[in-house]
Amino acid sequence: MTTMTEASVREFKMPDVGEGLTEAEILKWYVKAGDTVTDGQVVCEVETAKAAVELPIPYDGVVRELRFPEGTTVDVGTAIIAVDVAGGAPAAPETPAEAPEASVAPEASAAPEKKPEGRQPVLVGYGVAASSTKRRPRKGPEVPVQQASVAIQTELNGHGPATTSPAATVQPRPLAKPPVRKLAKDLGVDLTTVIPSGPDGIITREDVHAAAIPAEAPAPEPVVTQAPVTALAPTASYDAARETRVPVKGVRKATAAAMVGSAFTAPHVTEFVTVDVTRTLKLVEELKQDKDLQGLRVNPLLLIAKALLVAIKRNPDINASWDEANQEIVLKHYVNLGIAAATPRGLIVPNIKDAHTKTLPQLAESLGELVATAKEGRTSPAAMQGGTVTITNVGVFGVDTGTPILPPGEAAILAVGAIKLQPWVHKGKVKPRQVTTLALSFDHRLVDGELGSKVLADVAAILEQPKKLITWA
Repeated sequence: MTTMTEASVREFKMPDVGEGLTEAEILKWYVKAGDTVTDGQVVCEVETAKAAVELPIPYDGVVRELRFPEGTTVDVGTAIIAVDVAGGAPAAPETPAEAPEASVAPEASAAPEKKPEGRQPVLVGYGVAASSTKRRPRKGPEVPVQQASVAIQTELNGHGPATTSPAATVQPRPLAKPPVRKLAKDLGVDLTTVIPSGPDGIITREDVHAAAIPAEAPAPEPVVTQAPVTALAPTASYDAARETRVPVKGVRKATAAAMVGSAFTAPHVTEFVTVDVTRTLKLVEELKQDKDLQGLRVNPLLLIAKALLVAIKRNPDINASWDEANQEIVLKHYVNLGIAAATPRGLIVPNIKDAHTKTLPQLAESLGELVATAKEGRTSPAAMQGGTVTITNVGVFGVDTGTPILPPGEAAILAVGAIKLQPWVHKGKVKPRQVTTLALSFDHRLVDGELGSKVLADVAAILEQPKKLITWA
C-alpha cells in the first residue's frame, strides 16, 4: 500500500520562468498541505531576477507537502511542492527507518518521485539539487549512485575502466549554486579546496573570494591581507534601532548588476534640449475628447513616445545594438519601445513590442496596459526582453532632467523632465509657457554626436509643433 501511495505522488519543480535564470524566491503560497488542486491552478508566486510570476500546477490532486516556506530562494529544477494525484490524504513525515532504501541500487535514481532519494533530476548544467528542506548529511560513505556517477566520469575522462577505489568513490562533489561555480571558474578556484561556510555545507561567494585571495597575491603581506578583514567587520557595531539592512535580491539585484555593466561597458554621451511643449499639452486635451481614444491612457508621455518613434523612423541608425563577440553593429528594423517603471520591487523596463507599427490609439492602449501591469507587479519576463530603445519619465517626480544609463543592449534612452510653467520668448515676447527639458543618452560606439543630435532635435521639434506628427509620420 505504501508503494502505491508513493507512486501516486508528483513533484512540481521550480521552472525557469525566464531565459537562463538559475533561482527564484517563493513570495507567497496560495495553497497548503491537504488542499485539493486542479490542473492550471496557481499555487504560488515567485520572484526571479526579472519579475514576479505566478506558477500554475500541472496536476489534479491533493497537496501533500510544501517543500519550502515563503521567502526561500530555490534553485531552478528543485521540487517545491508534492501532489498526490490519487487524491489521498497528506502523508505523515518520513521516518529515519526508510533512509536505507536510498542505497539499495543505482536504479533508484530513475524514480524521481521518491522523497527518500534526496537527489532529484534538475536542468542540465545546474548540478544536483536537494528535493527537500533538509540535505543528506555529507559525512559517511556515498551511496552506489554516487559511485556509479564517478565511475562513468572516470571512463569519459579516458582513464580506462572504472574502479571502485576509495579515492574515486568517496570524494563528494562540493555543494555550490551555479553562479558561485561560475565565479570559482572565473577566479581559477578549485571548489574542492574551498571551506564552506553556508548552511548544510554550501559554498558561498564569500568563500570563493576568500579562497582566491592567496592566489591573487603573489607576495602576501600581513598588513595588506588583514585590511579587508577589518573592513568587513562593521556588523559587530550594527544598531538595529538606528539602521535597517535590506537584502539585495530579485529585480533590484539584477537591475544593479545591469546598470553597473552598462555604465562601464558602453561609452555614454548625454545631450540636452529645453522645449516649449505648450502646443503638445493642448493637443493632449483635444485627444482626450476624441471618440477613438475614449477610455485609453492619453497624456504627454503618449505623444512623447510617438514623437520618439517618428524620430527613429527618420534616423533609423539609432535603433541598433553592439555585438561585442562578432564586432558588429546590429541595426534593428523593428522598435520595441521600453518604458522605465518604478515598482516596489525596483526599477523595471518592460517594452511595447513592434511599437513602430502601432497607431496612436493602439500605442495608447499598449502604454496603458504596460503601466498598469507594472504597478500590479505582474510584468512577465518576456515583456522585459528584447527592448531596442527606452523612455524614462523622471518628470513625474518633479525632476527637471537627468543623465539616464542605457539599458544593456540598447543604443539610446530618452529622459523626460518635469513640465513647468516658465517665462519663455514666444513670437518675440516673453510669455508664460509650458516647458520641459529632454535628455538623450546614447552609446558613442554606435551613435556619434551628429546622429544623437538629429534624433533629439526631431523629438523636440515635434513636441513644439505636434502637427509634424502628421507630416513626418
